[in-house]
Amino acid sequence: MATTPQEDPIAGLLRRSKTIAVVGLSNNPLRPSHGVSAYMQRRGYQIIPVNPNIDSSLGENAYASLLEVPQTVDIVNIFRRPEFVEEIVDQAIRLKVPAIWMQEDVIHEKAAEKARRAGILVIMDRCILKEHRARFQ
Repeated sequence: MATTPQEDPIAGLLRRSKTIAVVGLSNNPLRPSHGVSAYMQRRGYQIIPVNPNIDSSLGENAYASLLEVPQTVDIVNIFRRPEFVEEIVDQAIRLKVPAIWMQEDVIHEKAAEKARRAGILVIMDRCILKEHRARFQ
């Protein structure tokens, strides 16, 4: 009996997703959050900045928290220090977001486990730009 190879979960997520809320997105082009998000925007994803300290980034209105975002989000991409992750994950769970992506060096096992128990796909300590580039270029 032949087995069907399983699809790479990251490739599947990136294929089916359209909207990425970027928590901690800066409007400073020199910040990693800006460069990574600009790359994803150029690849066709809608980027929603979530940062209470800015009005906009990458031509999109910014929101103070995930709970203020007025549309459905496919991925919450976190560019915040680990001590802020649990609150972000709690908001993503409330919104029933299908996936949480914690950028490189953003590691919070307790929050990740809480999200998984809520049925959310968690990618942790990986760069979404690098993962996209590795699979689609």
